[in-house]
Amino acid sequence: MPESYEGKTAVVTGGASGVGRCLCERFARAGMQVLMADIEAPALEKSASELAAQGYDVIGVEADVTSPDSMTALEAEARRQFGNVHVLCNNAGVGIKEAQRRVWALTPKDWQWGFAVNVMGVANGIRAFVPNMMQHGESGHVVNTSSGNGGLASMPTTPIYAASKAAVTSLSEVLHYQFLMESAALQAHVLFPGPHLVNTNILSAMRNRPDELRDDDEPVAYTTMSDLATASGIKNMKLTEPEEVAEHCYQGLREGNFWILPASRAGDEKLRQRTESILERRNPELPA
Repeated sequence: MPESYEGKTAVVTGGASGVGRCLCERFARAGMQVLMADIEAPALEKSASELAAQGYDVIGVEADVTSPDSMTALEAEARRQFGNVHVLCNNAGVGIKEAQRRVWALTPKDWQWGFAVNVMGVANGIRAFVPNMMQHGESGHVVNTSSGNGGLASMPTTPIYAASKAAVTSLSEVLHYQFLMESAALQAHVLFPGPHLVNTNILSAMRNRPDELRDDDEPVAYTTMSDLATASGIKNMKLTEPEEVAEHCYQGLREGNFWILPASRAGDEKLRQRTESILERRNPELPA
């Protein structure tokens, strides 16, 4: 029988918009106390206020996932406000607007920024929250947001994003194994939003890029997911809405699924081709 989340606490990074905001709302509808964390203060205040106005027990706390100190402070604030944390969603992520450049044309600052948020943001969340989640001994979940792009099979047009999401999948698998090794009451999950490109504003996160990691000649090739699809050569594009991802994630937690991966004929075929090329020691081919 699925566990009840009534009265338990969830923390969601990147919670002010997109998938993160929908996760916060879905957990709140399940009766959870929700701490919505984000680096964008105006969006955070607006989203937290909107959910609170609906009667949900939601608060917003500004946090920077690239900073270990900020994440440590976020964990302390979560316990101060709500007590034990039971669900941690390491969801914050950024896109680099890289689809019209080759790997060798990307700058060190591009790589540093992409990995600082997409990979170290997850690592910092785990480091800050898991020790007390282990200590209190209650059942709980750590959800890391990956992507079918890189996390399963890589698109040839987004090297930084794909590489960072491959790291998130690997990190999540290791976390799963280590929870088992510790006989922990915690379960790890890796979330793959989809099955199509998700209709979010992830590309707008570029405005939060620190000055020290920003290039003066940074191209602005696209601003929406539709533009990204066009730049990446994706045809007949469909979009998945963030609400669908949040519902799929919630049901995945209830069912105890490590792989929170929506069914997709096209995605399954890409994964099959990649796996077969590895097993057969065959060179990868460009995706159609």
